[in-house]
Amino acid sequence: MKRLSVLIVSLLLLFAGCGNDMQYIQVTGLAQGGQYTVTCKIPDKTRAEALKRAIDDTLSAIDWTLSGYNSGSLITQVNNGRRPPMNDIFVDVFNISKKIWRQSDGAFDPSCAPLFDIWGFGFTKDEMPSDAAVDSAMALVGMDRYSIVEDPDGNRYLDMPAGGKINFNAVAQGYSCDVVARVLESFGSQDYLVSIGGEIVCKGLSSRGDAWHVWIDRPEDGNHVSGALKQDVISVTDCGLVTSGNYRKYYVVDGQKYSHTIDPRTGRPVTHNLLSATVLAEDSATADALATAMMVLGLEKSQLMVASWGGNPSRGAYLVYGEQDDMKVWHTPGLVLESGN
Repeated sequence: MKRLSVLIVSLLLLFAGCGNDMQYIQVTGLAQGGQYTVTCKIPDKTRAEALKRAIDDTLSAIDWTLSGYNSGSLITQVNNGRRPPMNDIFVDVFNISKKIWRQSDGAFDPSCAPLFDIWGFGFTKDEMPSDAAVDSAMALVGMDRYSIVEDPDGNRYLDMPAGGKINFNAVAQGYSCDVVARVLESFGSQDYLVSIGGEIVCKGLSSRGDAWHVWIDRPEDGNHVSGALKQDVISVTDCGLVTSGNYRKYYVVDGQKYSHTIDPRTGRPVTHNLLSATVLAEDSATADALATAMMVLGLEKSQLMVASWGGNPSRGAYLVYGEQDDMKVWHTPGLVLESGN
């Protein structure tokens, strides 16, 4: 599942000294339109092959549930007007999404999929949508219109308005990291870093014996290669971490630059000067959704959101804002910056 109309994550991992401790292994593979990388310490290296199979099986189950590019997935069936019973994965992601929707006052909203249709994934349409088209799509948007219902036999279904659609791309990869982390722990690992498409969850120590180092890309327009331009390096552990930004996809009409980020509350692209938002949270799914919300909210409202966390030690934010030729940084106190910014 690639993020096309939602937000693009841009992180490059620094694996300095990975070979220092032979108990650490690295597992890689293809998932969700990109690559996953797992670096972990496991008690029994002979189980590495079994671990990879378990990771691949887990990611396949998520793909068959949440991928809009999989013609047989649950979410594709739902968006095509069918009513299949929901599995635990779908219900988990739905509940996480609704929680962050409430916390963000609607800035994070997977039900805004009808807006993606009219604006075009990555703004692939040749013309701007009309006000009437936006208003029509907005009639289907709002997580208060969507709910999980259960029948007398215990089967769960998604109840939503006719013509409605849902898109979990802005949380699915973070959720996938969290589920893979559970697989690692079932194999006895307590020191690991999981990256799927740039979304991250990590725990314990790196092979260097200290925290994990994560490279945040500089949010310059057209920076399509992760790691090509470094903004900062931070040290993290026991958290999920995700970066979202507006610098890799935008649309220019008559000289006006439009962000690829759609505000679910207005149905139109955002116009603020927040360039990227990196969020640390208790898990990667939460970090994923919150980073998406911040790219809708902008700098000042994102700072207010951070203040509402009340100094929660499990959460932090690193925000890059301003103009392309005059970038500024704001971050929560206590964030460990390796480069000293």
